[in-house]
Amino acid sequence: MAIPRQLPNAITIARIPLAVVFFVLLLLGGTYGAEDVVIRWVAGALFVLAISTDWVDGYLARRYDIVSDFGKLWDPIADKLLTGAGFVGLAILAEWPWWVVIVILIREWGITVHRFIVAGNHIVAAAWMGKLKTAFQGVALGWWLLPLHQWIGMDWWTGIGIVLMYATLVLTVASGVDYVISQVRGSRADRA
Repeated sequence: MAIPRQLPNAITIARIPLAVVFFVLLLLGGTYGAEDVVIRWVAGALFVLAISTDWVDGYLARRYDIVSDFGKLWDPIADKLLTGAGFVGLAILAEWPWWVVIVILIREWGITVHRFIVAGNHIVAAAWMGKLKTAFQGVALGWWLLPLHQWIGMDWWTGIGIVLMYATLVLTVASGVDYVISQVRGSRADRA
């Protein structure tokens, strides 16, 4: 079965408006869904759906050999907009500490800016550790965004959520360090 060559890129770009809608719904739902638990469920489900498209567009591009420089550049940006909306939303609602969110966002957007700077010379695709980091961020954010505490109790939900939050922080920083080391090695190899 042939698929349109631009389908993976269209899926990638669709995550951008989904991030905006998700963010608004998250804030309307309120802390732990206190303002409107239905809206919080919808926001969480929309996030899970949107972050799942990251796997779909990548799979389609690789499966049908239609990987593009556009996709390599914009896929991580769309991911960062979506996860960034989740991190900032949770910090605004006082569910995640601001310092954790700021550290994560500095790493995420620092690397994104670097990708844009070097895009004229070469496109930096996400490495395995960056992909693992994005998957882990998706799981951690999905856990916090869905008001599962209604079913499993606040203590369990919060305990597991805190472990996921700090594991996400460590993996995000580690993948940032890995990215910098890879870029420095690549730069040295280019000069040699």
